[in-house]
Parts: sequence; C-alpha cells; structure tokens
Amino acid sequence: MTICMIGAGGFIGSHLCEKLMAETPHKVLALDVYSDKIKHLLEPDSLPWVGRIVFHRLNIKHDSRLEGLIKMADLSINLAAICTPADYNTRPLDTIYSNFIDALPVVKYCSDNNKRLIHFSTCEVYGKTIGSFLPKDSPLRKDPAYYVLKEDTSPCIFGSIQKQRWSYACAKQLIERLIYAEGAENGLDFTIVRPFNWIGPRMDFIPGIDGPIEGVPRVLACFGNNLLRREPLKLVDGGESQRTFVYIKDAIEAVLLMIENPDRANGHIFNVGNPNNEVTVRQLAEMMTKVYAKVSGEPSLESPTIDVSSKEFYGEGYDDSDKRIPDMTIINRQLGWNPKTSLWDLLESTLTYQHRTYAEAIKKSMVKPIAS
Repeated sequence: MTICMIGAGGFIGSHLCEKLMAETPHKVLALDVYSDKIKHLLEPDSLPWVGRIVFHRLNIKHDSRLEGLIKMADLSINLAAICTPADYNTRPLDTIYSNFIDALPVVKYCSDNNKRLIHFSTCEVYGKTIGSFLPKDSPLRKDPAYYVLKEDTSPCIFGSIQKQRWSYACAKQLIERLIYAEGAENGLDFTIVRPFNWIGPRMDFIPGIDGPIEGVPRVLACFGNNLLRREPLKLVDGGESQRTFVYIKDAIEAVLLMIENPDRANGHIFNVGNPNNEVTVRQLAEMMTKVYAKVSGEPSLESPTIDVSSKEFYGEGYDDSDKRIPDMTIINRQLGWNPKTSLWDLLESTLTYQHRTYAEAIKKSMVKPIAS
C-alpha cells in the first residue's frame, strides 16, 4: 500500500518509517518541514528500499499539495502536532491551532476521498483521574477503577479554562470527537492512537540541536538534557506525579499491527503504553541518574535533584494530571499486542544514544561543553 505519513520527520515518524522500509513492501510519502531524522533512509541511492520513501517538504498549515498527496495514498497517518508542555501555557493559540484546526483538513480529505486514517492523539485527553478528587487518605485511591485509564469508559476531566495547560488535551480531544463523528456519519475508516510517553533514541532532548530552540521539552528529555550538562534535575512540585513509559520500538510494533490489520483496528481507540513501567517523576529522576552514571562513566552530582514550583518552571496557568496508567485490554484483545521492554532497559538505550550524540555535537562545536 501507499502511506501518506504527515510528520514523518519527527521522533515517532522516523522510527515508523524505518520499520516500514525494513519489514514491509509499502511505499511512504513522507511529509514534514524537516528531514534530519529520516535522512539515513533517503540517502544514498543504493539503499534496498530506494524509491519506496519519498520526502515532501511541506507545512500542512498552508500547502495546497496536501489533498493530492492524501488522494495518492491508501492510508494517511497524522503525527503532526505541537506537543511540548511548556508551549501549552505560553503558546495556547498555536497549540490549539496545531492540534485541532490544522488537523481538520487531513480528516476532511480522508473522509471525502474514502481514505483510511490513523490519527495520533495523546494520553493527556484523559486529564485528571477520578481518584485525584478523593481525599488523600481515602482507601479508594488504591482501587484501579479510580485511576486506570480505559478508552471506552474513562471520563476526560480537565482543569479550569484559566489553566491553559489543558489547551493541548482539549484540542486533541475535540479532533478525536470529530474523527469519531466522521466515522459514525460518513463512514470514515479511522484508528486513534493514544501514546503514553513513548521513549527512545532520536527523541528531542537538546533544545536548538535536535529540537526547537524555544520551550521546555518533556520530562525525560528535560532530565536527559540536565544529565548531559551535569546540572541538577528539576522536580516540578516535588516530582509526585506518576507516569508510565514505553520503548519506542515496542510502540512501533503496535502501530504496524494497526496498519496491517484494518479489520481489527478500524473504529477503535488504542492506548499504547506500558503499565509495568510506572514511576513517580522523582523515582524516574533517581533511576535516570543511576543509568546515566553507568552509560557515561561519570560520577553523579552530590545533589542530583532540586525542587521547583510549576509556576517557576512552566509559568502561570500550569496544571497537571496525577497519574497516567493505561488499561491495555482493547489493544491486547484486538491486536494481541503487549509491551516488552523494562524501564531500566529503555532508559539505558535512550541515554546511551543521547550521550553519544551529545559528544558528537561537542566535537562539531554545535554545543559548548560544561566546564568541570
């Protein structure tokens, strides 16, 4: 089949393109404003998949070629988004436009031309858990019914309008509802993916080098950046929020199953995460400090972490979810997928890659080494 992949040059897109080139006969129309992360797939001409991946440099916000490229494909995969937490407060309009308004034509073109769509949403659409509203000493907080997130039954609970941190989740939820409505009313074949913290090599971790120079990256990228620069890891509001992390290569296996099994994937929303890799942000910082010491051979700082307030770190209007633990029933039933990689192993793979890439950047004078 021919796949139109929007956002192919990003972290997830680059791994998915690799998988498709290596293990399938499919052709990819790779759309993005940057191609750095997939350059190794495009050159040289002697690659075994030459001609099966074609890069189109475009911004879906204002490019008339988009509908034609979607028409040429059997399946469109939309990965394009602003998904950096610091931007949700400081650039709420851009965040809403990127995740809702800019995605509207993609959904419309797929629906109008009877093309299948796999749309990437986020685990943030769940917002806060029901358990977060219970008294802190309530035994119900330990009941999975109050914090495990299910695609078909869990409510989406956001903070007040003044908490602009929810601009991202709200935009993502609304485009999900629109896609679902297109399926119900107009027969759109769709699959919605809700990633739960996909981690691995090539995720942006040094602002201005392999990610946007402005803004603050996600927690693991932030911590990785601090470790490389030998700076204390900043724990926002004590680092008590809980998260789960899944290895990018495990997650891409799930996406490939969705691509190859439309009859089992169409019409479904899938959590894609690893509930076995659950930690508080503070525990994540402690584990990353140990893993980095192993892969780098450098001693840990005497004070490896410091506490900061969310207002100080993210600015006014920040809010957060307490837990994000995915229920895996639907994806296991429909596609037989389960994640495999432990948190320690995925951190070791990611930090080894980041340490090597940072060293290369220093050699090329792309970054300045931290004085010892």
